Amino acid sequence: MGKSYRQDPASDGIDRYNVDNSPDLEKYEYDGTDSWIDYERTNMPSSYSSSSRETSGSHQPMLRKPSRQKKRKEFYRPPSRRTTRYLCLALFTTLLVFILSLVRASWNSSRQLEIGAVDKQPPKAPLWEDFPFLKRYFGGIRSLVPRDQNTPEYPGDQEPPSPSSNASVATRIQTPFPKSSPFDPYPDYKSSSYTSRYAEKHECFLDFKGNVRIPRVHFYTGVPQGQPDAVLGSHEVLGLRNNICFDRFGRLGPYGYGYSVKKGGSGAGMNGEREGADDMWRGKNSPQEVDYKKVRWAEAQQACAFKNRMRFGSVVDGTAAHGDYFLDMDTSDTQDIPRTSAIQKRDNSSAHYNHTAADNSATPTELVTLLPRTAVVIRTWWDHQYSVEDIIYLRSIITELSLLSGGEYTVHFLVHVKDDNVPIWADRKIYDRVLENSLPEEFRGMGVLWSERQMSLIYGGLQESFFRELPVHGVYRAQYMALQYFSHQHPAYEYVWNWELDVRYTGQWYHLFDRVRRWTRDQPRKGLWERNGRFYIPSVHGSWEDFKQMVRVQTDLGTNDPNNIWSGLKGGTADIPGFSQGKSDKTVWGPDGPADMLTGQGDPVPPTTYEKDKYTWGVGEEADFISFSPLFDPDGTTWFYVEDVTGYNTTEGLPPRRATIGTSSRLSRRLLQTMHRETVLKQHHMFTETWPASIALHHGLKAVFAPHPVFIDRRWPTNYLAGVMNGGRNGASGGARTSVYGGREHNFKGTTWFYDAGFSPNLWRRWLGYKVDNDGGEQEEMAGEGRMCLPGMLLHPVKGVSMVVEGGKTIEEKDIGMTDAAADAGLDPEGSG
Repeated sequence: MGKSYRQDPASDGIDRYNVDNSPDLEKYEYDGTDSWIDYERTNMPSSYSSSSRETSGSHQPMLRKPSRQKKRKEFYRPPSRRTTRYLCLALFTTLLVFILSLVRASWNSSRQLEIGAVDKQPPKAPLWEDFPFLKRYFGGIRSLVPRDQNTPEYPGDQEPPSPSSNASVATRIQTPFPKSSPFDPYPDYKSSSYTSRYAEKHECFLDFKGNVRIPRVHFYTGVPQGQPDAVLGSHEVLGLRNNICFDRFGRLGPYGYGYSVKKGGSGAGMNGEREGADDMWRGKNSPQEVDYKKVRWAEAQQACAFKNRMRFGSVVDGTAAHGDYFLDMDTSDTQDIPRTSAIQKRDNSSAHYNHTAADNSATPTELVTLLPRTAVVIRTWWDHQYSVEDIIYLRSIITELSLLSGGEYTVHFLVHVKDDNVPIWADRKIYDRVLENSLPEEFRGMGVLWSERQMSLIYGGLQESFFRELPVHGVYRAQYMALQYFSHQHPAYEYVWNWELDVRYTGQWYHLFDRVRRWTRDQPRKGLWERNGRFYIPSVHGSWEDFKQMVRVQTDLGTNDPNNIWSGLKGGTADIPGFSQGKSDKTVWGPDGPADMLTGQGDPVPPTTYEKDKYTWGVGEEADFISFSPLFDPDGTTWFYVEDVTGYNTTEGLPPRRATIGTSSRLSRRLLQTMHRETVLKQHHMFTETWPASIALHHGLKAVFAPHPVFIDRRWPTNYLAGVMNGGRNGASGGARTSVYGGREHNFKGTTWFYDAGFSPNLWRRWLGYKVDNDGGEQEEMAGEGRMCLPGMLLHPVKGVSMVVEGGKTIEEKDIGMTDAAADAGLDPEGSG
């Protein structure tokens, strides 16, 4: 007898857990329910379901054979194997067809994207596009009011009185037209305070013989009623005059605008409202219209510099320090040239012109303070077709900065030869031929050529060649390379302005440059880098002193702005393992560079600690770098070129960096030569708009963002504007994903200063008297308030302005002495060599 696994001793001998002793369940019918319980309860003897506490002996037999009865109808019959196979085959076929359809749809979509055939849903318009346009930028001279009586349309909330009703227009027409006055922003060169410190300044002329005197820019006192104020930056802070305005004739008339070609003018500006346009030529001491067909600017600059040579310590004729600067390359260290006496004396007998008896009377003295020399380098390219408007703009820069200042500035053209197959570095004849035909005749003798191939020869050995398919020596990524080399070959210049051909200024150039230079010189270094990284918005921040203290608090304590969660900037204790991201920012005090930067450069050292400084270090120190846009921290932003760093050790992260949009700036020789040596000796480089600011940061040089006045075309809520422009970390413009730099740069479209601003060219054309979007033009000027009158404002970019000249047609370049550079050089105009 087999042993059972378990047997209840009180049972009747039936083992309920032994399969061999279990009843034959197949003999019992299953009705398809989920449990056997119902079946047991209905078919088992009643005694089976009695209490478990009863003894086994009291039970009847547990199971009985059920009576035969008709089987219940089954509710489910499993499919056959053949049916299952057919179903699986159909399902597999369906999935295969679906996958192939997706692949084909993806391929078709890719093809449509390549050919641009996809109807994309337009992105949602930015919020600022819904703000109403401002109208009083276009007010005319007949609505002038004193500045303190003006109610600006913006940024205040009060609506200005409108001077545009028919009755008021008729009244204004009957009033006398306001008189313009010559604008003179220069020092009083004849005062005792000036002559006791500096050598005598001699007057310069437009011709070689000294007969053609230089006409002056004219202005009007007051501003058109309701004219908006600048929303970013400030006239008052920089010391720029904002109680005056300039019309197109007073601003451009001295350079050939507004009078006939027969008289030597451009023939442009002969239409529209002209009342008062000729006042500058009618004064008792006013010169006659200048015949600019006879002016040669290189000779005028050289003569002016020679006449005033004692103000600078030597003759400066604008030529290179080396005879064959297109060939020579000296990498020796030239940093030891004193910054206040960098000009080395030359043999005056080499001058190609004579000087007057008055010149001979000028003698140097040990007591005279020598002025630094400054170059203004206009960036252009060899086949640029110069318009009349370009010519007038260039004449104004040379006259106002170089000639009227007695040679404080010298203007050069840095000409990009786009065809790398033209060996300008190898043959003097090729160089001279290309250079001669790269500029209009009146500017010949002022240019310096460069090419990307030449830069790759000079700055060889860089680790990589391309970033986002752009070459490391290309003009887009390395615009300052050519300027570094220019400075290396021209040691006489202590400062160099890198200036763009598409920048315009409605005010006077010397006034702008001089006031910016003075203000940046007076800025203390304490908190400077932190202020540099923010837009100054007077309507929100208050005075400059209030702004400075706000920046200090934001830096020291941080802010609760939710933008900070996106920060990529290390601050507070973030660089200490185990500590979380701090709210405060790391203040910059002295050099702040990577371990592998160039050393031994004599970098400035703070005289005391940050806490002990009383905002005195840096005051009176000339800035090594002056920018017209904030110097923002690109770390953590969505800016396109944030990772364009060449040659640095990045195993522990990118080096500290600062960037500024746009390259119109002033650089000291010290900064340019440091950049030059970092590239030559260490093979270091960064993207154009990052390079000079980052080198200044690394080596502790003084860099300053000048908050010049910037205007905007719509009525932005000013607090919202401040939140957008300074939307980075801790109220800065950079340092976070929410920075305005990167994916949010569209917010600059309506401003007067950005690399692709749309308001600046429109405002310039309206100011010139032309229609823009069916607004403005001659009829509107004649019927309304007259021509526009604007305060001094920088505008960028302004390209392709075709002026209407006598006869109603635009002037051709050949009429102003321009020839095609490539064709006259015997080269393919397309640059194929």
